[in-house]
Amino acid sequence: MKRLLILCLGVLTLGSTTAFGQIAVEIKPDIVYGHKDGLAMTFDVFQPKTDSNGAGVLFMVSGGWYSAWRPPEQMQIMFLPLTQRGFTVFAVRHGSSPKYGIVDAVSDVRRAVRTIRMRAEEFGVDPNRLGVYGMSAGGHLSLMLGTGGDDGDPNAKDPVDKVSSRVQAVVAYVAPTDLTIAVRGAPERLPAYDRFPALDLDLAAAKTMSPLLLTTSDDAPTLLIAGVKDDLVPIAHSRRIQEALQKAGVTVELIEYPESGHGLVPQDAAKASQATADWFEKHLTKSASPKSETK
Repeated sequence: MKRLLILCLGVLTLGSTTAFGQIAVEIKPDIVYGHKDGLAMTFDVFQPKTDSNGAGVLFMVSGGWYSAWRPPEQMQIMFLPLTQRGFTVFAVRHGSSPKYGIVDAVSDVRRAVRTIRMRAEEFGVDPNRLGVYGMSAGGHLSLMLGTGGDDGDPNAKDPVDKVSSRVQAVVAYVAPTDLTIAVRGAPERLPAYDRFPALDLDLAAAKTMSPLLLTTSDDAPTLLIAGVKDDLVPIAHSRRIQEALQKAGVTVELIEYPESGHGLVPQDAAKASQATADWFEKHLTKSASPKSETK
């Protein structure tokens, strides 16, 4: 699982090393957005010191639903395609497998969105212009935010829970979208899934954690990126949710790379990095529409 997360981070770094150091970024490490079992849940903030466009993008630090910490000074290079265009990036860590499961991870990242929105002024971002992206399990969590966001509970005791967890744009790399086919006993379950304890779900929980089954007309504009040769998360996952989002009337695009698998080959990774930045620029740098406004 650790190797998969390192692969995810490495792939998303490719294509972003040119012009490194040409833009000043202020790093705010270890911002606490919640606690569980007496431990803090945190994210790091990477904010351009000049020419900020006021939009925020959350990166899901997740591979196999394992969420690792790395020094933010080492991570900032992977966010250059975004910070160079003025985006403030939030590297969000969630409760990690195997101690915590997928339901926990989804709850955590929703709370992260609520916290960032509630403290948007502090971070210099517009609460109505938040995007999210990630790879593999991080892509799944991104899609869960795009399809399963809510407006918050006005009667909640915790002020954070009163705030919306909706996002306004999503990019999901090689993302599992239907967990019902990954649970034990499912006909389409791949033997490789035995390596991921987070997938030890019952069918009922898998349904609630499957973005494919949650699509509705108010979902966020979504870019899907997938490798045709992916033998861990077959490309059918991306094709199926593309079709579901299209039927719901949601803006969606799928970029398929014929020569890539679960890890994109370098030339495809560079193109995908560019496409990611373009997508967020298209959907987050213009004025938020009434449909996307949140409280």
